[in-house]
Amino acid sequence: MTATESTGGSERSSAPRGAGSAPVPRGTPRRTSTPRRTSTSRRRATPRRTATRAGQYAALLGYLAFLAFPFLWLLSTAFKPPRELGSMHPTWIPEAPTLENFRQAFAQQPLLAAAGNSLLAAAVSALLAILLATPMAYVLARFRNRLSRAATGWVVISQAFPLVLVIIPLFLILKGLHLVDSRIGLIMVYVVWSLPFALWMLTGYVRAIPRELEEAAAVDGAGRLRTLVAVTAPLLAPGIVATALFAFITAWNEFFFALVLLKSPEKQTLPVVLTHFLGAEGVADLGPLAAAALLATLPSLLLFAAIQRRITGGMLAGAVKN
Repeated sequence: MTATESTGGSERSSAPRGAGSAPVPRGTPRRTSTPRRTSTSRRRATPRRTATRAGQYAALLGYLAFLAFPFLWLLSTAFKPPRELGSMHPTWIPEAPTLENFRQAFAQQPLLAAAGNSLLAAAVSALLAILLATPMAYVLARFRNRLSRAATGWVVISQAFPLVLVIIPLFLILKGLHLVDSRIGLIMVYVVWSLPFALWMLTGYVRAIPRELEEAAAVDGAGRLRTLVAVTAPLLAPGIVATALFAFITAWNEFFFALVLLKSPEKQTLPVVLTHFLGAEGVADLGPLAAAALLATLPSLLLFAAIQRRITGGMLAGAVKN
């Protein structure tokens, strides 16, 4: 036997050869049936996953259509002439678009003055609610005790109070303070009404901020107030923006408090002025009403579109490294 033959024999497998079998070198991994079962399970899961995803997209499109339908119908109605508004076969797209409804809306009611009143009340009340709710939310989130739990529970319960239950006490309090038919009184009511919701939202955002950041600031010598202003507040910016947006929209669209507390026509807000397009018998001047309602809806939509990135932005990403 030569050296080559002995070397070749040592590289051959010791297993007996079958008919037509080839030598298998040592160290070659054996084939198993696991990859085949995995690929089969993937093939079986793919149609189910595709159907689930298609159902989710269909539900999302249906929800978006449900939300967009009133706005699109309002937009179509605002540009329709009186002949199309009274048609028995309404259409989505106006056949003869016109701006006459907008001209009549501004001619019939003081929309600009009412919009100014709504903007003032909504902006100031949202700002005051944020300034009051931010430190309160920090205290409730960081100092967990029985008092803070009771305060949080009361905040949640207060949201269930109906407007009719609180309007009479509020009216009597404002009357004693000589703030009925006053913009200041209305702003105070809006702040009190939106403060529990703002406090509840900001408390959740503060709890999501890691305590390690505040502990690191304390080690560097920062006090509680400086930590709140320099560390917590910048990370809390998305929550503050989202809460301020909801407080602004709530005050902008509010109708009941403004109707009861404001009597002077020059102080009335936009939602109250929109009711003046209804006649004495409840018949609405549909064209001008749709035009005015469209103008009242646009500010909140534009504001949301302008700051939606701040709402969805994750400013906590990478703040703490484990």
